Amino acid sequence: MTPIRGVSPVLEVPFTDDGEIDVSGFRRVIRHVLGTGIGSVMFPGFASEFYKLAEDERRTLTEVLLAETNPRADVLAIIAVQDHATRLAVKRAQEAVAAGADLINLLPPHYLRPSRKALVKHIREVLDAVAPTPVVLQYAPAETGTSLDADVLREIAAKHANLQLVKVESSPPGPLIAELAAGDPPIPAVEGYAGVQLPDAIRRGAVGTQPGCSFTEIYVEIWRRFVDGDDAGGDELHRRLLPYISYWMLDTERIIAAEKLISVRRGLFGSPYCRAPAHRLDAEDIRMIDRFLAEFREFL
Repeated sequence: MTPIRGVSPVLEVPFTDDGEIDVSGFRRVIRHVLGTGIGSVMFPGFASEFYKLAEDERRTLTEVLLAETNPRADVLAIIAVQDHATRLAVKRAQEAVAAGADLINLLPPHYLRPSRKALVKHIREVLDAVAPTPVVLQYAPAETGTSLDADVLREIAAKHANLQLVKVESSPPGPLIAELAAGDPPIPAVEGYAGVQLPDAIRRGAVGTQPGCSFTEIYVEIWRRFVDGDDAGGDELHRRLLPYISYWMLDTERIIAAEKLISVRRGLFGSPYCRAPAHRLDAEDIRMIDRFLAEFREFL
């Protein structure tokens, strides 16, 4: 069985008003998210602004996360690897496993459009380097332009048992999720992209979802309803959430900024600062966030 089930949030990175990483704020985020009853967290992803972190900052924050998760048997830490060079990706993945990562999330290289053959070689080398540690392969065509299909993924999984999950962020994700689940070998999938298509993904066999972390409780409740057989209730809560997440996800930087202000409003850290270039919330964006917090007060 896949080690990931249900809601697996991607952790955000708080900064101070001066743009420095807020380590104590990050620790509060971790502890808050772990307190929502989830079984795993991922760091760093797009929601973490990984592409705006220096190597020493990324290392520090990873150490903080693993210090919180390593003593616990009830939660798994998924550490992400996004390096474009295979050599660097292998090194980072091995270092993460040595430090206590339970799984590796691998985003394939995408700068300058490497060939599919080169992508597959990169994925295989990272899988080999960390075996038997489970790997989640992140497929995010909107953010990266990468093109993979179920046949290619099954061919990789047939030779690498530690390719245990695919994070599907295509739009819509459902058809690929279903195709992966129906193949030989079947490959479980988690859904991303803020859960915009979450009900369809669940119905097509998704074993989990990886949204941002500022309102984890809402995703946990949606997932619980579907698991309990309350499809109507799950659909209803997702329907209420959809106008917000579908708007915020029109732009990755927009949802990062929105989630940070939500976390600030909830008292998790002090500043909604996003490192430039970033989306700057205008007055209507902020009013929308306040409406969201009022509407979902019962869960937050």
